[in-house]
Amino acid sequence: MNYLPNILFTIILIVGVGYFTKNVKKLIRNIKLGQDVDISDNKPQRWKNMAMIALGQSKMIRRPIAGFLHVVVYIGFIIINIEVLEIIIDGIFGTHRIGLKVIPKSVYGFLIGAFEVLAVLVFVSVILFWTRRNIIKLKRFWKSEMTSWPKNDGNFILYFEMVLMTLFLVMNATDLDFQAMNSGNVISQFIEPLFSNVSESTLHFIERGAWWLHIIGILVFLNYLYFSKHLHILLAFPNTYFGKLTPQGQFNNVEAVTKEVKMMMDPNIDPFAAPAEGTEGQIPAKFGASDVQDLSWVSLLNAYTCTECGRCTSECPANQTGKKLSPRKIMMDTRDRLEEVGKNIDTNKGEFKDDGKQLLDNYITREELWACTSCNACVEACPVSIDPLSIILEMRRYLVMEQSAAPVELNNMMSNIENNGAPWPYNQMDRLNWKNE
Repeated sequence: MNYLPNILFTIILIVGVGYFTKNVKKLIRNIKLGQDVDISDNKPQRWKNMAMIALGQSKMIRRPIAGFLHVVVYIGFIIINIEVLEIIIDGIFGTHRIGLKVIPKSVYGFLIGAFEVLAVLVFVSVILFWTRRNIIKLKRFWKSEMTSWPKNDGNFILYFEMVLMTLFLVMNATDLDFQAMNSGNVISQFIEPLFSNVSESTLHFIERGAWWLHIIGILVFLNYLYFSKHLHILLAFPNTYFGKLTPQGQFNNVEAVTKEVKMMMDPNIDPFAAPAEGTEGQIPAKFGASDVQDLSWVSLLNAYTCTECGRCTSECPANQTGKKLSPRKIMMDTRDRLEEVGKNIDTNKGEFKDDGKQLLDNYITREELWACTSCNACVEACPVSIDPLSIILEMRRYLVMEQSAAPVELNNMMSNIENNGAPWPYNQMDRLNWKNE
């Protein structure tokens, strides 16, 4: 018996899975560069969110057409790839359709038939997605931040799926034993006549070629995910689990500042007392965020999970009125900077060497940050619970508390609050003067 194909298959499988594992470790390392936050609360609600949003696609279907097509592709692609288990076993041990030896012929036929129907549905849905993106040219896919790579990435993944579905159907259509079984060939029976004038040896060659290309394509697809926006296929689940549970619009406070304010308001506390070293409420070394390492690890997970679908930007009132802000760009810039920092660490053998860059100014401009109305529209629109607003607010906090670089209007308002107890330029005795203006 010739074991060479089995050895070659095993080597390809090990290399493919090994490279994917290496990139996953790098991904986790990069996410852990963020600040630690406690996300251990309300686990039942978090599991529910993951089930409803990531698995159940509940936020995706708010836009019915795109939502329905996405559900078809998502469910179809996941279920069809169950067959990859059979391919892996066949490839390692040199068997052919091992499923027929493990489960009843009728059950096997039903499963493969369902896979074939789903393959056609996925193929049609992908064609429609491609048409919406490239022919109809939906506006959100053609914003300024969608440069050559982000724009092409969306198409590459669609081509991948078209090819994989085609290979699956061709593999079945040219498998003489499977076609002779006449069970499960729901779609492939109509493709089989296309090869009616082909010799049996050539059919076997085509079937084996489609088989090899299908599994190699899946391994390439798996490793492509790390470099693609489609990493959300994997990260949507942890991202929705760790998503924000506090009410929309509720901002987080810096604990040290909160404690300081409480001390100012309590006449019984020594105003000059500072928290002991290492105690809760210790003043942080830095307020807010100017680079990715200053953000929470949840925000960095958000950045890697971003699907670049543009729903956030299409719902953003600032963007709709011509402002420079695009929540999608905020997430893309954060991910790009995080990748740059990760490569810096790799180059310098595990240590970050100052490269003279940071997320603020080099990637995200101050104009973008201050254009945000903090309305939460982007957070509400995201189909996988990404929170661009938290990044914007942390960077604003840095500008205000570290650089005193708030806009003039905001500085005036804060001065009025400090002096007059209200945002308006009237002292408390003249607070009703606005009526006469």
